[in-house]
Amino acid sequence: MAETQIEWTDATWNPVAGCSIMSAGCTNCYAMTMAKRLEAMGVDKYKGLTRKSGKRTIWNGVVHEDYKSLDIPKRWRKPRKIFVNSMSDLFHPNVSEAFVAKVWEVMQATPHHHYQILTKRPDRMADILSRICPTPLKNVWLGTSVEGKAVVHRIGELRAVPASIRFISFEPLIDSVGDIDLTGVDWAIVGGESGKDARPIKELWIDDIHRACRLYETAFFFKQWGTWGKDNKKRSKKLNGRDYRGQTWDEMPSQAQL
Repeated sequence: MAETQIEWTDATWNPVAGCSIMSAGCTNCYAMTMAKRLEAMGVDKYKGLTRKSGKRTIWNGVVHEDYKSLDIPKRWRKPRKIFVNSMSDLFHPNVSEAFVAKVWEVMQATPHHHYQILTKRPDRMADILSRICPTPLKNVWLGTSVEGKAVVHRIGELRAVPASIRFISFEPLIDSVGDIDLTGVDWAIVGGESGKDARPIKELWIDDIHRACRLYETAFFFKQWGTWGKDNKKRSKKLNGRDYRGQTWDEMPSQAQL
């Protein structure tokens, strides 16, 4: 468990290490480089998770289930919003259903925390949870990542997930998502990509999502412009900031008891 600079959560918890590139949003994933760095520092659970592809470090598909980390949230007495697997995907096909069930047991045993789980595999999420937890835990928020129109189908798959709160991370937003249906979606996070190879974000793409949020009464959280600003110029993330339409948007799901 670690404190985090992610604007929409308080801490991270990574019981799984390793992943695979799933879609275009994964191309510049910071976790691939971070995993290689942690391996070099001698952190056992990050050993052997990446490979070189040209000059890039990418996932090799190996996933480690870290049973030793399962009880970490129980040590945190102060209520927190906890992002689960910021360095992986709990619903990766190489994560066993039995291990997912163990994670759910921990979250059920710590109702003072709120857990936020993002996946690029909401179809597998729906399938597994229909068996291990068909009645949603009130303190668990379940979401999917949608970086552009090519993966908008994930929104429909998310609706099949039994969840008290459903959310979508439109980050990194690298393409228009068009006219989207946010029925049953409680929260939308929007953000541009950061880093030297960041792809631009367009204000019109954000407008489409903001408009849908107002139509479907979905909370809207604008995380960052990233490396590219609304004027299509490259700057540091700090200089581009979080201002959209003249204000900062930090809306949270109305039904969340934080």
